[in-house]
Amino acid sequence: MEKNAPLANPFRNRTALVTGGTGSFGHAVIAPLLSRGVREIRIFSRDELKQELMRIEYAEPRLKFFIGDVRSRESVDQAMTGVDFVFHAAALKQVPSCDFFPMQAVLTNVIGSNNVIESAIAQGVGRVICLSTDKAVYPINAMGMTKGLMEKLAQAGARSHARSTIVPCVRYGNVMHSRGSVIALFLEQIRNRQPITVTEPSMTRFLLALPEAIELVIHAFEHADQGDIFIQKAPACTIADLVTALKRLFGSRAAVSVIGMRHGEKIYKTLATREEMRNAEDRGDYLRLRIDARDLNYAKYFTEGDRQEVAQDDYTSHNTRRLDAREVEKLLRSLPEIRAQLPGAAGAG
Repeated sequence: MEKNAPLANPFRNRTALVTGGTGSFGHAVIAPLLSRGVREIRIFSRDELKQELMRIEYAEPRLKFFIGDVRSRESVDQAMTGVDFVFHAAALKQVPSCDFFPMQAVLTNVIGSNNVIESAIAQGVGRVICLSTDKAVYPINAMGMTKGLMEKLAQAGARSHARSTIVPCVRYGNVMHSRGSVIALFLEQIRNRQPITVTEPSMTRFLLALPEAIELVIHAFEHADQGDIFIQKAPACTIADLVTALKRLFGSRAAVSVIGMRHGEKIYKTLATREEMRNAEDRGDYLRLRIDARDLNYAKYFTEGDRQEVAQDDYTSHNTRRLDAREVEKLLRSLPEIRAQLPGAAGAG
């Protein structure tokens, strides 16, 4: 696939590889890709049970399953052969696990990502979309640090191969009601009539539904240039308002227990630094962060400098559009996963 190829449907009759494909992203991206006429979707992961369950669930001949690990360049190469584009979602994502076993995070999130990027470049793959996180911005834990390094690897690959494989990233926060989401934890506590454990009520978090995350990735696939980072603009709310909205939705009188901040948590999340914002392109629902165009000739910056003004603020969950509890309740009600659990819904416990 040529750079910026003017295809009406760049997915039709193409072969996609999804690393970490048995996770939340892998499940969510299948339907959009199939509807766009892909020839084949390769699900690459190391969990054979999840692959078998996925094979049974979809019963779709265009899904092909590859057992392997991004840490193994050989297994990545085998899955990469004949691929047109890659969605790189494989990662260690649990903050405590990465902090206790940081080298494991390095092996998967850094070395594994490098294997994917280099394999794609070596085999002439058209595009590799790397999925990153707000934790990569001003990182304070091993998970964020390693994902930040993944972004740097993607941009290094982009600089080296500007006329062949396109290597952009997307960056987003926790997806609402995905695996590990605080919403899932709060709902479990509500169902079990337990106190709702809140670390800090004033914390703010971005509110992004999984379909919006998929739209972000598809948009980046269709529009990104080398080394771009795409961000979806998203509203945010406080954890206190999130809890209030959930209690209203489920008619809960559960007590709220404030337990204090956990290791590795932040009061608010940042999706773009002020330095990145000065080169950001506003694309309506999205921000496009351009790759740093400087080269290794640093000497000129000692004499010429950079006269472009730095933006006043980072883009954070504190200064994005803030939803109140009623607006959060309305947003939650729009999620199929939440509606399915509401009192009176079919299958609700």
